[in-house]
Amino acid sequence: MEPRGLIFDCDGTLADSMPLHWRAWESTCAEHGLHFTEERFYSLGGVPSRRIFAMLAEEQGVALDPIELSRQKEEAYLPLMPELKPIEPIVAIARAHRGKLPMAVATGGQRGCITQILKHLGLADWFDALVTSEDVENPKPAPDTFLKAAEAIGIDPGHCRAYEDTDLGMQAIRAAGMMAVDVREIPGVLQKSAAKP
Repeated sequence: MEPRGLIFDCDGTLADSMPLHWRAWESTCAEHGLHFTEERFYSLGGVPSRRIFAMLAEEQGVALDPIELSRQKEEAYLPLMPELKPIEPIVAIARAHRGKLPMAVATGGQRGCITQILKHLGLADWFDALVTSEDVENPKPAPDTFLKAAEAIGIDPGHCRAYEDTDLGMQAIRAAGMMAVDVREIPGVLQKSAAKP
């Protein structure tokens, strides 16, 4: 079935940002004495940073404010943004459908950061809607982010094709009843998260 709407994750799907995000995570966790491995970071792709910080704090018995650490992590990431590159095979799909199909971005990131990423890559005006983890009560791997994106572009979820780079993101797409594309299986997608453990 040909889709009537396209929905894209951002980090690791449109933007080769995951290695940069890892550097920000690494420095923020080190500053607060939190143990967090690179492998686990990639396995939690799509989960909002505030939830990951809350999880780490509980596991490691550390008192911290997950919202504040999430803010610090975003602050550590922003100076790295000049290094950010697009994931061209996926951007090419969006480019080919721009103006032909309604398109949205559905992300586990925060609106301020994702907006800057899309602007940096020259994609800010390509999409009809942006849904972030701040816009839903249950972020990925729940389907809510993708369902809200479909609603925002006025397309039934069953007629949407969605693109993701993580197992949790794929789970969210399938739970939303959409056609799911794992970008890690697309030739030329070379970002770090493409390497399955």
